[in-house]
Amino acid sequence: MPAKLFRRATAAIAALPLLTLAACSYGSEAKKDDTAKIAAGAQKIDGLDSVKIGYFGNLTHATALVANQKGFFQKELGASKATYQTFNAGPSEIEALNSGSIDIGWIGPSPAINSYTKSDGKSLRIIGGSASGGVKLVVNPKKITSLQDVKGKKIATPQLGNTQDVAFLNWIASQGWKVDAQSGKGDVSVVRTDNKVTPDAFKSGSIDGAWVPEPTASKLVAEGGKVLLDEASLWPDKKFVITNIIVRQAFLKEHPKAVEAVLKASVEANKWINANPDQAKAAANQQLAADAGKALPAKVLDPAWKSIQFTNDPLASTLNTEAQHAVKAGLLDSPKLAGIYDLTLLNKVLKAEGEPAVADAGLGVK
Repeated sequence: MPAKLFRRATAAIAALPLLTLAACSYGSEAKKDDTAKIAAGAQKIDGLDSVKIGYFGNLTHATALVANQKGFFQKELGASKATYQTFNAGPSEIEALNSGSIDIGWIGPSPAINSYTKSDGKSLRIIGGSASGGVKLVVNPKKITSLQDVKGKKIATPQLGNTQDVAFLNWIASQGWKVDAQSGKGDVSVVRTDNKVTPDAFKSGSIDGAWVPEPTASKLVAEGGKVLLDEASLWPDKKFVITNIIVRQAFLKEHPKAVEAVLKASVEANKWINANPDQAKAAANQQLAADAGKALPAKVLDPAWKSIQFTNDPLASTLNTEAQHAVKAGLLDSPKLAGIYDLTLLNKVLKAEGEPAVADAGLGVK
């Protein structure tokens, strides 16, 4: 279960609209897209009129962006209309999932862990992977020239207790420095800042750097920042989960065929992305423009895209490690994550595609 500190942090964040961005957040919150085209003669999946899909208008959610843009979701769902909502924040997407406003969502690991533990394992299941990487420590090279120079500086993260915040707090601890996780005060000043305003804060000099996901990291580089550390370098095989696929447990139980259809579309999208990276980048940016109202310029899009790996593997062992980092930071009690994964349908899809099965690191349903 989450610690009291973590609950207080969540409540404090909810009270501050400018600090409500979660891991990988960037885009227009809860913007609906009902433009899906249904093929003539198609049949409904599980008798459903629609399947409601949520994701962030963000490059680390490009699997969903591309599957929407290229029509992969709608093709697999037949006459059950694929509808979409985009979010700026993990908490708002979790709220939408729990209320039934969406059925399936793309989201970062920390919100999924938090929801699962707060509900005593009853809210959601992680049913697939989507992306790895795409997180960097970008600094002002006039103020910071080495990792040791980070001490005493003001470094932004997207949100108290979010995936990047936890990663940065863990890295700080690994340097032997101390920071109060709640206040962000200590040997480094951790400034929780909305990803949308972080580039302006960086440009004005009110922060010295940021530990942030793409495309915010590349936006900072475009403003004169320098990548001091790529988080991927801290992980075995340079892989760690940044985006998962989650589903409401009741929806998974009642409509497994619909869930399987969405997973099939996701696998198809990842296959197409990896086979056609330039076309996929363009498709993701086109959908990002539709969702967020503005496409990314090439100087931001190109480097951001290169740092993200798209994978069906949920990289379950890294999620467990990220949870332990939150525990060490004092933001989470030792969580009970057994059962958070159900990869049955994903592995069924992968087998049909001739792809190897993926593992749940012992955290799957029994």
